Amino acid sequence: MPPLHARLSAVLLALLPASVLANDWPAPIAALEAQGMTIHGEFEALGGMTGYAGSYQGHELAAYLLPDGEHVIVGTLQDADGNDLSRPMLDEVIRGEEDGESLAMLEQSAWIAEGDAAAERMVYVFTDPYCPYCQRLFDKARPWVEAGEVQLRHVMVGLMDRDSPRTAISLLAADDPSAALLAHHRGEETPRLETLPRDLEEALFDNHQLMESFGLMATPSMVYQGERGLQMAHGLPEEDELAVIFGAPRP
Repeated sequence: MPPLHARLSAVLLALLPASVLANDWPAPIAALEAQGMTIHGEFEALGGMTGYAGSYQGHELAAYLLPDGEHVIVGTLQDADGNDLSRPMLDEVIRGEEDGESLAMLEQSAWIAEGDAAAERMVYVFTDPYCPYCQRLFDKARPWVEAGEVQLRHVMVGLMDRDSPRTAISLLAADDPSAALLAHHRGEETPRLETLPRDLEEALFDNHQLMESFGLMATPSMVYQGERGLQMAHGLPEEDELAVIFGAPRP
């Protein structure tokens, strides 16, 4: 089947029978899906059309259902100045879907909360118990955390020191992990488990895999919801960067 992403010369596709309907898409959209196009979601389009964000063989594509509901055009919608009106909508829908999946993986990871659960801003931090820059981030973040504006969710990893994995698992296994992490950051000795629970060993490994999947190589690294969707920050941010990450200037 030829590529569906021909620019300007969008293809008008024949309507397939209603039997091809999938996911309750309109029949012409289901026809595209039956021909191998993945439909990620819909969006409002000009001229009474309904737009659908899709992908095919690694290419992101926009499909426009005509007002008659019986025909679809696949291609790029442009204005009189040649501006691509499809790209922003594709980014919004497809990026939104990807962000949702990433957030779900972060929520299911092994993390320790620091700060108010009702805080307006949630920031995930890949944290090693022996990372000196994680300690500096802990100090820098105090105003936002103590003001109840930000909750940090420390996704624990063990990369910096030979004792990092054992200490990270010991913190996760504590009766009160949040209090144990706070005490650790304040320089108190962390009681270390001699026998590590298998489920927490696996959880720590999964955290390492998750960190790698984001392309993050060092701690601390943060993942947060910004104005343009899910954003990442590598290393220790400067003060102005922290204000962006935490969503407000220092309280």
